[in-house]
Amino acid sequence: MRSDTLLPWFSCTKPVTAIAVAQLWERGRIDLDEPVATHVPEFAAGGKAGVTLRHVLTHTGGFRSLDPPVDAWTLDWDDLVAAICATPLEVGWVPGARAGYHPVTGFHVLGEVIQRVDGRSFADYVSEEILEPLDMGDSWMALDERRYDAYGDRMGVMYETGAGRPEPVPLRGMDSWRGFRRASPSGGGVGPMGDLVKVFELFLGAGEREGQRVLQPTTVEAMTRRQRVGMRDETFGMVIDWGLGLMVNSWSYRQAPTSYGYGEHASPDAFGHGGQQSSLAFADPVHGLAMALCCNGRPGEPANHRRTQPVVTALYEALGLAGEVEHRSP
Repeated sequence: MRSDTLLPWFSCTKPVTAIAVAQLWERGRIDLDEPVATHVPEFAAGGKAGVTLRHVLTHTGGFRSLDPPVDAWTLDWDDLVAAICATPLEVGWVPGARAGYHPVTGFHVLGEVIQRVDGRSFADYVSEEILEPLDMGDSWMALDERRYDAYGDRMGVMYETGAGRPEPVPLRGMDSWRGFRRASPSGGGVGPMGDLVKVFELFLGAGEREGQRVLQPTTVEAMTRRQRVGMRDETFGMVIDWGLGLMVNSWSYRQAPTSYGYGEHASPDAFGHGGQQSSLAFADPVHGLAMALCCNGRPGEPANHRRTQPVVTALYEALGLAGEVEHRSP
């Protein structure tokens, strides 16, 4: 592991997908309050006609898992879109009235919306409209064999470390290029943390980083403010506030960091995202801080929480940012 090691971002990819959706929104090509089915008509099946793009971005849509169940990582792009479209709305779910994190389904269908509206593949759109302007030259939504091999020992391997001998994550064959060959708007990003932190520097810069504007300031303000407030997340089992594709600091509800939280000293306005037991990236506009970290072992959710939160807390203290913070209710 070095500072330039490439590692999978898992769900830290979701803020990048959210930026892509937000770009289309500010350019007038989509409306966040229109149904997903406006752009993907087959998505309306199974009672999902009323699910809007905003519902998906705030994880209030109600189609968290594929039905019938299937491992989403085994499906190619189009097959996964078809499976999501065929999945019915969860029983008793009113979109927008209940909340529950959608690990894969929600943001994959957002990726399909991007493709149908723009015409480029999701991976090409993100590379050309986000990664290249942000100078994220070693970050990708997918890696083919040639590019994977060219990185050599810069490619890190993600391990399962929860029990026994560490083994490469079997989920997607992540010890070879095959684990990165398919773009995933929910969790397929890969790159060094020095690249990923630039996404959150963009937010601190009100949509601009080093002279390159990627979003308008009003769009950043909408993405980072609380769009979903005080709702119990039925996936995480706790109250977590959400912006448009971003988890907003929810310390106030438990007087402690929530899952993939931002430590003891983050301001109430901090926002970001975590990635499957291994990564965490966020920005704190009150303190002018952007941070990204990744460990190359997945020890389970509780152990990862115990690992990341002291690191983030220590970062604030080391930078002299650990002054009194008012953790008020939103």
